Amino acid sequence: MPRSRKRDLLASLDRRATPILLVTPFFVLFAVFGLFPLLYTFWVSLHDWQLINGDQGFVGLRNFSELFGDSHFYNALSNTVTLFLLSTVPQIALALGIAALLDRPLRARAFWRSVVLLPNVVSVAAIALIFAQLFGRDFGVVNWLLGLFGMSPLDWQAQGWSAQPAIALIVIWRWAGYNSLLYLAAMQSVPTELYEAAELDGASRWRQFFSITVPGIRPTIVFTTVVSAIGGMQIFVEPQLFDSSGVAGTGGDDRQFQTLIMYLYEKGFTQFDAGYAAAIAWVVFLASVVLALAGVVLARRIAGSG
Repeated sequence: MPRSRKRDLLASLDRRATPILLVTPFFVLFAVFGLFPLLYTFWVSLHDWQLINGDQGFVGLRNFSELFGDSHFYNALSNTVTLFLLSTVPQIALALGIAALLDRPLRARAFWRSVVLLPNVVSVAAIALIFAQLFGRDFGVVNWLLGLFGMSPLDWQAQGWSAQPAIALIVIWRWAGYNSLLYLAAMQSVPTELYEAAELDGASRWRQFFSITVPGIRPTIVFTTVVSAIGGMQIFVEPQLFDSSGVAGTGGDDRQFQTLIMYLYEKGFTQFDAGYAAAIAWVVFLASVVLALAGVVLARRIAGSG
């Protein structure tokens, strides 16, 4: 074979094989640590699988049918959706406000950007424990502040209407700064010519923000909303550490703030019913897929309308 032809074949093979070799490690790791556990969890959900005694036999979709008739499941689902709404909507509004402030000329700009990211760097366990102390019934700072205004102290963990906003505040505290930096990066990509034209037309800062900035970063807002929704479906650490009842996974004495993942934990690691817990895991997974697909469709429509 002529040397030039051999060189061309090697170059062609290199162009085709090199990209495949570069992405192969990702797919191998995904198959081992992502796809296989997912499929194995579905296999477990089709069995009467006890965490201690192992497989007790194939039951088909019985775990799923029992799950959709379980009042505790719907209570956990309702609490999860409520926590998502209470945390995501204020979080996005606060993050937009912080990003707008950081987008203005400031002294020590890098310092302030680092400060808003600090809650996301701190351990979520530490944050949850601190907020649990702040909302303590007997010696909590929040009840002390309420007492200054003549209000009676609250047992924040005793009712869902008081516990869920407190837990949502933990989520807001942790993620608002992180999302604000995403919004800041998106704001800096909005053409400055639009703001200059708006100033010439006499538009106020508020009008510029809602007419130029927000439409210009809509894809980023959609992205953070979808990610927050998926994270909200999987919320566990914040309500678990906020709970002082001492029973893992129950979310209070009356399950007033038990989430789906907490219910999964209760079934799998307190009652040792791995098959039922696997069914809950798959419902959470399918709900997350639906939310992700809805976000993709919404982002495409926004991009098309723009």
